[in-house]
Amino acid sequence: MVLKKDKNLKLYYSISEVARMFDINESTLRYWEKEFDMIAPRKTESGARFYKQEDIDTVRLVYHLLKERGMTIAGARQKLKDNKETTIRQEEIVNRLKGIKKELLEIKGAFDKLIPKN
Repeated sequence: MVLKKDKNLKLYYSISEVARMFDINESTLRYWEKEFDMIAPRKTESGARFYKQEDIDTVRLVYHLLKERGMTIAGARQKLKDNKETTIRQEEIVNRLKGIKKELLEIKGAFDKLIPKN
């Protein structure tokens, strides 16, 4: 999951917006919030959650560990406890590589359109 940072980002995102960003259920986000105390969106009196960019970055890291690397909740929690900075750097590298792969595939697609197939 590659999310681009933009100057026009909103200050807060709803739980449904964040869930769509990662193609997960809102209930999954609520569950992760219970399991990872570092995910702490702002809550209104009625219980509505609003995520800042920092919260989304943390969700991205948890998503990477659980969904992309296939770790268990306990394993991801321990990894973040033991070596959070290295984990963050690894996730950033993976996201950059995914972006490069996407660009290369787009370039390949453009060349494929230009070169007739025999």
